[in-house]
Amino acid sequence: MFDNIDFTQPTLWVSAASIAFNPTFWNIAAQSEYHNKVITKLFGGNGRYGCYALAVTIFSLGIFRDYLYNEALADQPTSPLLQNPLVKYSAIPLFLTGNTLVLTSMWALGVTGTYLGDYFGILMDAPVTSFPFNVSDAPMYHGSTLSFLATALWYGKPAGLFLTGIVAVAYSIARQFEDPFTGMIYKKRDEKRAKGKKGL
Repeated sequence: MFDNIDFTQPTLWVSAASIAFNPTFWNIAAQSEYHNKVITKLFGGNGRYGCYALAVTIFSLGIFRDYLYNEALADQPTSPLLQNPLVKYSAIPLFLTGNTLVLTSMWALGVTGTYLGDYFGILMDAPVTSFPFNVSDAPMYHGSTLSFLATALWYGKPAGLFLTGIVAVAYSIARQFEDPFTGMIYKKRDEKRAKGKKGL
């Protein structure tokens, strides 16, 4: 399969860099916001505006990443194995599943819940346990990964499988930072609430 990947193509590595950059960027930005209110200060102390600005930035970076991914695939050879109709059309349910996970999680969380609002102090009242969070503990990440995989299979590009692997690793690393940190934020909120009730 790796014989059908042209590792000399610059677009392959540009796409890989974009995939790795995005979660790195939003984690650094969110951590800077939580500890130093960097983004909030840029918006005159309005954390909600700061969160919206970060949301637009992350969304735009995602669109650009997807563009670079498709450009990379266009420069890569196809594999006869992946051009099998069964393989090609398996991409359709994968793509539909991936996009369903992404879109429904965004609907359930809202803009601030999706785009790191908790780092700005915009916390949800309770964890979301409805679909898609009852079938995946990270539906945005799992759905996005499935969409990358589906695109690779649809076009029969082994390079797409390689890049999808980078997507999965990048998201896995991001979660090592995000999950415990988000848990800490909500734990502090709950402890503060508990102290407030005791003081009544």
